[in-house]
Amino acid sequence: MAERFDRIWHNARLATVRGDLPELGVIDHGVIAARDGRIVFAGSRSDFPSDADAAERINCAGRWITPGLIDCHTHLVFGGNRAHEFQLRLQGASYEEIARAGGGIVSTVAATRASSKAELVATALLRLDALIGEGVTTLEIKSGYGLDTETEMRQLSAARTLGASRPVAIRTTFLGAHALPPEADGDKDRYIDVVCREMLPAVAQARLADAVDAFMEGIAFSGEQTARVFRAAKALGLPVKLHADQLSNLGGAALASEFSALSADHLEHTDHAGVAAMARANTVAVLLPGAYYFIRETTKPPVELFRAHGVNMALATDCNPGSSPLTSLLLAMNMGATLFRMTVAECLAGVTREGARALGVLGATGTLEAGKWCDLAIWDIDRPAELVYRIGFNPLHRRVWRGQ
Repeated sequence: MAERFDRIWHNARLATVRGDLPELGVIDHGVIAARDGRIVFAGSRSDFPSDADAAERINCAGRWITPGLIDCHTHLVFGGNRAHEFQLRLQGASYEEIARAGGGIVSTVAATRASSKAELVATALLRLDALIGEGVTTLEIKSGYGLDTETEMRQLSAARTLGASRPVAIRTTFLGAHALPPEADGDKDRYIDVVCREMLPAVAQARLADAVDAFMEGIAFSGEQTARVFRAAKALGLPVKLHADQLSNLGGAALASEFSALSADHLEHTDHAGVAAMARANTVAVLLPGAYYFIRETTKPPVELFRAHGVNMALATDCNPGSSPLTSLLLAMNMGATLFRMTVAECLAGVTREGARALGVLGATGTLEAGKWCDLAIWDIDRPAELVYRIGFNPLHRRVWRGQ
């Protein structure tokens, strides 16, 4: 009896992005078959049963299919924006001057605290729809602009609501240790006590977070303060990730690796020891060229060291109001290539397979292979390099999420 599927895509070229090497796994005469939202077959036409039946057959007319794109580092939910501060910086104002005048992250915290959950959802939907429109099927959303229990939980709840409002998979990350709130009066240790003893347990009990993040930097929190957050997260059964070595080398990559972090992100100032530690811990390097570009950073992440040590590299938008107001993962790929000299294969793997690995969901998505969710991006392109090469052009033909 012929096998029956819900849907078959045929006459396609596949970039499966399978395996661990930076090849794309190209199949020229490809077929994908799905049932119950999952891929049952992804391979060559010659290996597909000729008598297979389906409720629907889609002729892709030679188009390319990749896994649905994955944006593994965003701060998508927040109140207000910082366009005025951007204008002030263009006129010569320093970050410190803007911060003293009530700007910087403090202004976003104030706007977020003043926003209802419905308002946070409504504004974030605009950014989410931009990402979905480029083929994103999975993304991460961090909190971190509340800096108190109530608002952090409202941000995370808004992120969960976004996932129920659109056909997209959302992973939420608690980032209470993002910055010091104004009411902390400069006492970082006391605030970290609140994060560990009040915020984290409340978030965990409400099941609002899939992971825990922190910002380890001179302007944020020390290694010991970060380690306290990570120990509390691990005690609650939550995996960790870290904003590491963005502005200076405080050993963030190595600390993240000590806690078997899913990822260490930014990494512009990571040294050889940090890279070696990440390799031993299988911690993914998440590169964020949007922030590098926007704040005019000059030190690049050590891509050659990551390659030499076999550290997997993901790419993400880092969409946030202050340092990367970017809602295009396609542009992030172009920036990864032009600014960081990543290859086409590394860029495409970085927003599919490695993005999934950085979120801890590689077993369910990120490549085209049987058993994974049928999350696809179908492109009007002649070759995958076009996805990285073009600037401000979206060649998406069709996006498929869970086989639909």
